[in-house]
Amino acid sequence: MGLTPDELQQIRRLHLQAGRAVDSPFAGEYKSAFKGRGMEFEEVRPYVPGDDVRHIDWNVTARTGEPFVKEYREERELVILLVVDVSGSVHFGGGGLDGETDKRRQLARVAGGLAFAGIRNGDRVGLLTFTDRIERSVPPRKSRGHAWMVIRSVFEDVPSGRGTALPLALEHAARVLKRRAVVCVLSDFMHPGSMEPVQRTMRVLSHRHQVHAFVVHDPLERQLPRVGLVELEDAETGTVRLVDAAGTAVGRPVGDRVRALQRAGARVCEIPTDRDAFHQLHQHFRRHAGAR
Repeated sequence: MGLTPDELQQIRRLHLQAGRAVDSPFAGEYKSAFKGRGMEFEEVRPYVPGDDVRHIDWNVTARTGEPFVKEYREERELVILLVVDVSGSVHFGGGGLDGETDKRRQLARVAGGLAFAGIRNGDRVGLLTFTDRIERSVPPRKSRGHAWMVIRSVFEDVPSGRGTALPLALEHAARVLKRRAVVCVLSDFMHPGSMEPVQRTMRVLSHRHQVHAFVVHDPLERQLPRVGLVELEDAETGTVRLVDAAGTAVGRPVGDRVRALQRAGARVCEIPTDRDAFHQLHQHFRRHAGAR
């Protein structure tokens, strides 16, 4: 089924917002935070005083009896992989600043901002969307229309699944990335059950790649409006239950999600639906600019 004129207009609006955002200092902060993180092995050479001991090649050192270090060169072109949650739980929100924003729309803004910044910086941007299965996998590209495709995929696609299987998506990302890359995981991280499987797979991924986790959440997750007894339907399982909205929270607290991801080696950015997504991204890049 094709897009309605209203939906197409909404996507165009998101596209314009993302494009304008990266014409600001946003682009410079992105470059400082991401560029130069892709390092490729070039050769080994004899150790000289002052070299970083963490770069010692212990195999060559043991074989020769003399200390050698690995030399790396900075990759001119970086690969950015956007791993985006399109499960049922992201179709939730109280309207945000414009009265229309749910988590899905905020995810589309973040994905668009990252795609625009990467492409304008000469990097290649790939996309992986997931639910309880891999929904779409697009190889890294840097064509002009790629950012539009990213936003449209996140906002428009009707997924086959409804649940969430983040470990599956992270494992898939690790398999398809042959060289060091920056992996940006965009989700509400409403993983069912324990976060341990997520942490385990993210640790493996962050061991080789730089991982950024963008946690999109809505104020209604902290507490529902005090309207008495209401029926809530789980967007992923379809289960309906009767709850007292007074004091009821939806899902795991945001702080718990953030701490779990940080312990797994991710650089975490919170993006509430009632805040400017591009400002949050800008602040995140600024915090990590120059950090090795």
